Amino acid sequence: MNVNTSNLVSITEANQDFSKVARMVDQNGPVIIMKNNTPRYVLMEFKQEEMEQIADDEDLLEISRRLIERNREAYEVLAK
Repeated sequence: MNVNTSNLVSITEANQDFSKVARMVDQNGPVIIMKNNTPRYVLMEFKQEEMEQIADDEDLLEISRRLIERNREAYEVLAK
């Protein structure tokens, strides 16, 4: 996930002005919410999370295809 470094806010700021933080997400992408100067939470659009999940699933399928192709003989033996 790419994060705009200007989208860092404290947990206090997020708590006091959530609508401002939501607008930041709309304009610039995911916002990192800091707690004790440490990244703690990510606020992003739900649609973006869905897209990242789909990408993760596609990566998993590609890895599976590669492993099957690389080890085809072993799988054929095991299938008997």
